[in-house]
Amino acid sequence: MGVKVLYVVASMAIVSGVSSCASNPFSERRAAWRGQVEDACLASGSVRPSAYVQPMPPLGGRGSCGLEHPFKVSATANGTVAVTPPATIGCPMTASVDRWMTRSVQPAARAYFGSRVVEIRQIASYGCRTRNSRGAAMSEHAFGNALDVAAFRLADGREVNVYRHWWRGPPAARAFLQAAFAGACAEFYTVLGPGSDAYHANHFHLDLLRTNARSGRHYCQPSPYGGAPVAQLPDSDSVGAVAKTPLSFTGSGREAF
Repeated sequence: MGVKVLYVVASMAIVSGVSSCASNPFSERRAAWRGQVEDACLASGSVRPSAYVQPMPPLGGRGSCGLEHPFKVSATANGTVAVTPPATIGCPMTASVDRWMTRSVQPAARAYFGSRVVEIRQIASYGCRTRNSRGAAMSEHAFGNALDVAAFRLADGREVNVYRHWWRGPPAARAFLQAAFAGACAEFYTVLGPGSDAYHANHFHLDLLRTNARSGRHYCQPSPYGGAPVAQLPDSDSVGAVAKTPLSFTGSGREAF
């Protein structure tokens, strides 16, 4: 009887230990593909070191956190748009932020304000943590594969703030943010903003989650298209086509905010 009880207790301890290990994302090792993607990006020449895109030593952290080729990015779009504070991100994110700024953000700024963006304010880049700092899975921030953008500053000094202007801003500011968000949905594979959940009420979360990248689909919430979620759209070309559609608004674009 004593042996049987001991066996049961030991078995429960083993199962408990395995379950605990499986549920602890920090116990995992960094997947090999992450380094391979970084290497491929560097080899493509889409990101080149400069005064505002500075290579950093490899980053490592608890469990799978870190990246092989981090960059300290203090400006994007060929140095014309400051990133404040400088972001620590990998090559793929650096290239994607640059394309988003050039293809979507600046055209929207010109359309709605007759001005250009000269600075983006980010509130999170690399950080060794789980999703929302409490989820069961590792955040893409833990691999330098995500960026949280909270505001845009225009050349004339005005600031468009995600928290203040997404819901209640002047029409031009709201239209600009919607266009920038829609463009992000075409460039990044996961995009979250106000209305998606309480964690993203004050910023745009942009990342290149491989699960979505491998399927060729984009997860974008809330949907800026008034129809099916972006995850249900068949490919990035469809997303891009919608993102380029001007959004209507009533106003001169010169309102003070």
